[in-house]
Amino acid sequence: MSPDRSSSFRSARLLLAALFCAVSVPALAQEAPLDPMAAATAPVSTEPSTNPFTLPERAAAFGRDLNALSFVAVNGTTPPVATAPAASEKVQALLRRALALLGTPYRWGGTTPDGGFDCSGLVGYVFRTALGIELPRVSREMANRGELILDRSALTEGDLVFFGRSGRVDHVGIYVGQGKFVHAPRTGRDVTVSTLATGYWGSKFLQARRVAQI
Repeated sequence: MSPDRSSSFRSARLLLAALFCAVSVPALAQEAPLDPMAAATAPVSTEPSTNPFTLPERAAAFGRDLNALSFVAVNGTTPPVATAPAASEKVQALLRRALALLGTPYRWGGTTPDGGFDCSGLVGYVFRTALGIELPRVSREMANRGELILDRSALTEGDLVFFGRSGRVDHVGIYVGQGKFVHAPRTGRDVTVSTLATGYWGSKFLQARRVAQI
């Protein structure tokens, strides 16, 4: 590191450290009264705080600012901006659309929110309207689409999960993480989130598929 850049780097750290102290000391003074009896008898305010940042949040922001300024001082350029992978954005859009349909009534053969959904109608609608991906109409045909996954521990959000008896697929849902999936269960039930780790659906799990486009 050149002497000029080293000097800029040290100056930047000292400046930000001074700023951090300036915003931290008032906050600590407010959050830790010196008189314990006053603290015990002081009324509890029900008004929302006017400071949108807690002390830990300010410390985290300080760290981010320090790293950014250090990068500029050493490299003479602005730091790169991190962006989320496109696949993650697609998965999030998919899950938002699926979970927005919770409470929609089950209807055999149904493919719309107004008319209700059966299991494959729900999955097809979510993929089509959230990502523009067309899936086969029925669950047993969906079970031949995409990358096969047999190990539940390998599931990721957005995977199609399939259930059935004697190796024959007769139900499908969308995995949402944490061992849960969203689906349209049966007549008399609404679109809901269930677990595939234990219980009825855990015992009926057959396989999963990962759609290539996400």
